Amino acid sequence: QVQLVESGGASVQAGGSLRLSCASSGYSYKPYCMGWFRQAPGKEREGVALIYIGGGSPYYADSVKGRFTISVDIAENTLYLQMNSLKPEDTAVYYCAADTTGLCDYGLSPHDYNYWGQGTQVTVSS
Repeated sequence: QVQLVESGGASVQAGGSLRLSCASSGYSYKPYCMGWFRQAPGKEREGVALIYIGGGSPYYADSVKGRFTISVDIAENTLYLQMNSLKPEDTAVYYCAADTTGLCDYGLSPHDYNYWGQGTQVTVSS
């Protein structure tokens, strides 16, 4: 049974930083990629960043490029998202996701990911 558990969400002021973690376990097959998504109240879930487990350059949504950094500790099966220069519009529930079917690409579509965590709340105040 695959499990993804996010942590690190908090309330911070604009300009601050947070580091989200996503501990995963139970894979029968190594994921092709893992990603971070977010969903603000009343809005659709949107892709933030992805990283290919086999190597390659990470990919970021334009809204976070230059501020967020995705990384993965393969040995520990833990995904990270370092978030700097946070803005109020970054406020959302952040989810980590894994794709073990090979559908993930730079489109960052939630539909390409077959395993999800429960989410962690990030609130940025102005």
